[in-house]
Amino acid sequence: MTRRMIFLLVLGILSGAASAQTQMQIYGAWHCYTDGCSWASVPNMTTFDTDNRWLIDRNMNGTYQPSVNLVILSFVDPVKLMNLTNDSGDVNGIPVGMNTAVINYFQSRGVRVMFSIGGASYKKNWDKALGSNPTQLGINAANAAKQFNVGMEIDYENSSTPNTSGLQQFVSAYRSQIPYDASGSNYAARLTIDIGDGDTYLTKLAGYAVANWLQTGAPVLDYANAMVGSQKTSVATLESGWQQHVDGYGTSVPPQAPAKLTGSLWLVGGQPNCDNFSNSDQNTAASFVENLKPAGAGTTTGMLGYMFWAAGCQGNGTGCTFPPNTCENGMGGAMTAFTIPVPMPALRQN
Repeated sequence: MTRRMIFLLVLGILSGAASAQTQMQIYGAWHCYTDGCSWASVPNMTTFDTDNRWLIDRNMNGTYQPSVNLVILSFVDPVKLMNLTNDSGDVNGIPVGMNTAVINYFQSRGVRVMFSIGGASYKKNWDKALGSNPTQLGINAANAAKQFNVGMEIDYENSSTPNTSGLQQFVSAYRSQIPYDASGSNYAARLTIDIGDGDTYLTKLAGYAVANWLQTGAPVLDYANAMVGSQKTSVATLESGWQQHVDGYGTSVPPQAPAKLTGSLWLVGGQPNCDNFSNSDQNTAASFVENLKPAGAGTTTGMLGYMFWAAGCQGNGTGCTFPPNTCENGMGGAMTAFTIPVPMPALRQN
């Protein structure tokens, strides 16, 4: 048992069970492959294993204890998915690199897999798809989720004029094919959304999502990711943004249950989040994440956990998390310290 675990155990005893920290259930990373998040070529799985072994084997010794319990392959172009495009880089709108070999690479080690639809580069394509045929997009997304046995994430980064009516049609169409599953046993039923690091970005989207899809009494989406802030954002500022989600934002965004929220951090090769757990942001923010109290929505304490941007080669001048800059010491160290469950269990619902 680590010193941190002993400290938190003693703190929980002294504070009483009502205020003891809550076990994180999600500890995941978006994955951008080798090409800046396009997944436009079929991976050589020998090379892929060399590059990514740290994700599924944190001790790097063949014991295969993963460094994460979720990987989100990023990104799917919403217009191509709506049109079921077949070209040099896509099959039925899904990038050719997001294939069964890659999915099985992670799932065979107990790591849940999702696809992310959108991202900043595809904001206009989300607008185009939602204004054209959002119902077909939702049906196609659900069919792809069932085909590949993965969940889907909505990453729609229109902060000023999001098409919430179209997005509602997308979500309704997805759920018409795959109902919400609180048990988490149906991987394809996992449907999530990205919102801002706080409620001052993507405010309209967050307000609609919290009011209509993220209520604990009648959930439609499983949870929301508070997306990563600037690389220069301090842990204290990130915590302030996560607190803002839980408190709500004036009359624009209702309070969100901590059990419907993950917080996102940067993952950059050679930096502490990647290679030094003791000095990492995930260690610094852990007490906040595990002890964040409801403030108008939900009843249980603590966020669901963390997401990291990003494994692979995310671009933005941050390099790649491939040898020699692998992240087993930061990410894997956290998995051990936080005793993150693998595979991911049924998520808290309240």
